[in-house]
This record gives sequence, structure tokens and C-alpha cells, in this order.
Amino acid sequence: MKILLVYPYFLDKRINEEDVSVIPMGLYYVGSMLRANGYTVDILNGHNLGRAPHRIYQVLGDKQPDVVGFSILHANRWGGIDIARMVKKVNPKTAVVFGGVGATFLWEHFLTHFPEIDYVVRGEGEHSFLELIRFLEKKRGRMPAHIDGLAFRKKGKPVKTRDREQLTDLDSLPMPADHFAFQHISLTRGCPEGCTFCGSPAFWKRRVRFHSAEYFVTQMEMLREKGVNFFFVSDDTFTLKRELVIDICRRILERRLDIVWAAISRVDCVDEEMLGWMRRAGCTQISYGVESGSRELRDRYRKRFSEAAICRAFDLTVRHGIMARAYFIYGAPGESDQTIDESLAMLRRIRPLSAIFYVLDLFPGTALYEDYKQRTGATDDIWLERIEDLLYFETDATLSKAAVLAFGRRLREGYLSLLPEFAAQIDLIDDPQLYPLHADFLSRLALTFSHGDYAVNPLIKDNLATAVMLFERSLSYHPDHRAFWGLGLVYQHLRRFDESLAILQRGIQHHHTSIDLHMALANSLMRLNRYPEARQCLEAIPDHPRAVEQLIRCCRFMGDRESEQYWIGQLNRLQQA
Repeated sequence: MKILLVYPYFLDKRINEEDVSVIPMGLYYVGSMLRANGYTVDILNGHNLGRAPHRIYQVLGDKQPDVVGFSILHANRWGGIDIARMVKKVNPKTAVVFGGVGATFLWEHFLTHFPEIDYVVRGEGEHSFLELIRFLEKKRGRMPAHIDGLAFRKKGKPVKTRDREQLTDLDSLPMPADHFAFQHISLTRGCPEGCTFCGSPAFWKRRVRFHSAEYFVTQMEMLREKGVNFFFVSDDTFTLKRELVIDICRRILERRLDIVWAAISRVDCVDEEMLGWMRRAGCTQISYGVESGSRELRDRYRKRFSEAAICRAFDLTVRHGIMARAYFIYGAPGESDQTIDESLAMLRRIRPLSAIFYVLDLFPGTALYEDYKQRTGATDDIWLERIEDLLYFETDATLSKAAVLAFGRRLREGYLSLLPEFAAQIDLIDDPQLYPLHADFLSRLALTFSHGDYAVNPLIKDNLATAVMLFERSLSYHPDHRAFWGLGLVYQHLRRFDESLAILQRGIQHHHTSIDLHMALANSLMRLNRYPEARQCLEAIPDHPRAVEQLIRCCRFMGDRESEQYWIGQLNRLQQA
């Protein structure tokens, strides 16, 4: 039996496409469970196929699946419905299965209104989906009522089976890295908290289960062998078990994985020792849900931590050379100019080096969504409209769209105007063992100001001056390659060529074989018409195509036709190889 697992597209275009481009981890777990049991499984990342139905039809024609399973978060449900209709058009006998958090909470809605959906897997999906596949192989006119965690139609009416008990041993699951390559990994399932805007409490029942350190790090190691060296640890709260986190970090260091990773945590679930281990093991960013500077609004979200805990977590995180990123929500019940002022004041206190501001959405399965239905008498039929989501302010007469958009502008503009100041106030712990990591942290941040997102944002003033300050400070800790290179490029941009030459030459003394440093130095020399020196610099890296292209240019400007022809031949050989 051939199975195709699909991550469908969303309706609305994102400013940051990476927000929706990543296949959910659960799809890899389901796929690995099926492959481990002998089934042919393919995964289609359809996040960008909303305007390319011909490509979907091509995949369906090529794969000819017997079963197509969909990962439904919620906002991509219409993409799933659209593709399900394509599946039935290609082959009406193909079974269509919806699963994921969005399908779990809207199982009855889907089965009532969309005949192209045959089954819904509710909750944790690995065993339910596997049992459904086995049932479909042997189906003889019966209903799969014996399979827990399932929903289907009986005599045309949606019915569900018993809820499936959650796995007690996550390590018993086949390891997805045996079958797939990916960057997003997870240590846990579930969250003990009850945030009113989040579906996790209802989906996971506020119970948390953990992989072992051995399983987690082995998966990292296997993915590292496949070429993955940056990971997003996507748990709701990675740091719930302090000793487990430290054990993981020890193993990463013992195995010399040489990886970089980012995690999500709560401000009341980190401490100094843990952060030190995380940084040494490659963690470069931790995201914290602050949500609001208003105590009253945090209480409405059920964010049960103090302002002191928020400030402490951000201070300790940055002191260890880890970027502390803040999540804020606006447009909440009771949001006002005063609560926005409180959020801006909080930003000034915690000085996050990255922040994301979300307008409050209502999603099925959340406490806020249930409150909305009780307040208004609305039903799940609102999702028959072809929309991704429902913004809270659309349900609250005390909030207007114009006011909420203004709240968002105030937060973003206020934060971005303060970023250079926050960068200048970075205070790092004075630990010589962390100096190389401090240099790495500062040069990463500097590159964001010189060449990354902060470089092109008009709301951020003095971005190049901030970058120079951070690169120079990085080099005060350690001869960091990125800092030499980035500072040399900034000096080039500012036409401070003598300073560019000096810093790049100094960098090459520490990093003799660096292609980037040699290329940047040659560029500065060529812009000063010092072609013989640029040529000498480039000849140190004769096997790099970009260097050879510049060597050809040098020879041409110097009038050395014989050498020019030689390097043209060398370039042809490199390109053919």
C-alpha cells in the first residue's frame, strides 16, 4: 500500500515564509512509523503549492497513492480540503485522512461538511494511523470502530471512537532520523501550562512526556551525519527538566557534534548553570513568551510568572551569550494605549535582541475560542467561510481594527527604534571559557545589523555603527572569523578601504585558508586599483571558482593576456568538475 503524507498550503501570504514552510514534526513521526512497518511512504511539502495545482496533480499521478494523509494545523485546512478534492478527482477510491491539532478539534465539522474527507485521526497519530492503514488493507465492508483515536462516518453521520491513550514511552517510537532529514526536533510532547490562546492544554491534556537524552542526542547525531548542523528545538518548553537538559548538553559536547540550535522556554524555567551548559553545547537563541507588559493581560492569558522572573531570564540568557527573543501578543481583551505603554516599558527593561509581535488569533481548542462561542452563540460553522483564522478584535466591540493595527505599529516601531541601544547595553558574563562563544554571539548579532534583517529595516537607525561596535567588541574577546569578515565588508561599504585592508589582513593571519577573507581583501585592493596585490591574494585560493573569476578580471586590468587565458582555462576545468 502506497501512502502520501501532505503538509498543505495556507491561504494568506506570509511576510516571513519560513513561518509556514516547515513540515510539522508529527508528520515525520507518522511517516517513520509507517516505514518501520514496511509501508511505502512519501512526504509532500505543499506549503508553497497554493498557486500551482498542476504540480500537485503531477505528484498524485506519479505516486498514485492508496491513502493520502494531511497534517492540519488549522490555518492550512482549506489547503488540505483543496488537495483532498484533487485526490478524489484523480482517484475516487483513494482514502483521505486528516490529522493534526486542527483536525482533532474540528473532526465533526470536517466530516459533516466535506465528503472528500474519509477519516480523521484525533490526537497522537502514529499508532492510530498505522492501525487505520492495516484496516484499509483488509477492509471488508466493516467500520474501524475498534481503532482508538479515530473519527469517520457511520450511516452518513460523523462518529468518533474512544480517545487513544497517550504513549507512555516516547522512545518506543521509530526514530524519524532513520528515514528522513529535517531541522526541527522535539524532546517533549505537551505543556503543563494552560495559556488561554494555546491549543496545547486541550490537545495534550497538560501532560508532559519526555524522550530520553540518549534518544534525543542520537537523533541529532544522525541528522548531523546527513548534513544538518542547525536545529530548531520546537518544544513548548524545552527546559522543563533541568537535569535532563544538562545531560543532553553534556552528550552533545562529548560527541563533538559541532552544531548550533535554538530553543523555546519559559522565563521561570531557566537558571544560570543550565544556560551555561546550553551555550557551550551550541544554543544561540532562546524564545520566551512574554505576551504583554500588563500584569492584567498576562493574567488573562494565564501566564503565571512574575515580572521579576521575566527580567531575570532575559538578563541571564544574554549574559551567557544567547540571543533572548521575546514573543508579544496585542489586540487582547482589555488592550488599550495604557497596556501598550506597559509592553513598551517591559521591552525597555528586558532589552530583547529579537522580538515578534502577534495580533491575537482565536483557534479551535483554545480557552479563548470556547469563550467566544459562549459569548456569541457561534458554532464551528464559522470555518465554512474560506478564511484562515479569526482575529479576537473582530469579536469584541470595544476594539476596532484601526486601533489594533495602531497598537501593533506602536510596538514594532518603538521596539525597533530601541534596538541599537539594547545592543550597546549587552552585558556578558566574565568567564574566559566563554570568550570564544561571546565573540561568536556578538559577531552573529553584528551581521544582522550589517547584512541581515536589521540592515534593511528603515526603522532601525545607526545600523552600520551598531554593527561596527559589535564586530569590534567580538574581536576584543576572540579572533572570530565572522567578525573579521563582517567588519571588513562594512568598512568597504563605508569606503574606509585602508581600515578594511587592515582588518582583513589581520583576519587572514588567524584564518590562513579562509576563502571569504581572501575574497574580501582582494575586493578592497581592486577597488583601490591595486591589482597586482589583489592577484597575489587570490592566487592563494586558486581552486575556488569565484576567486578565479576575479583573477581573470585582475589579469585583464593588468593587460596580462597570457595569464588571463590560463585562468580562463582553470575556470573551465573547475566548472566541468
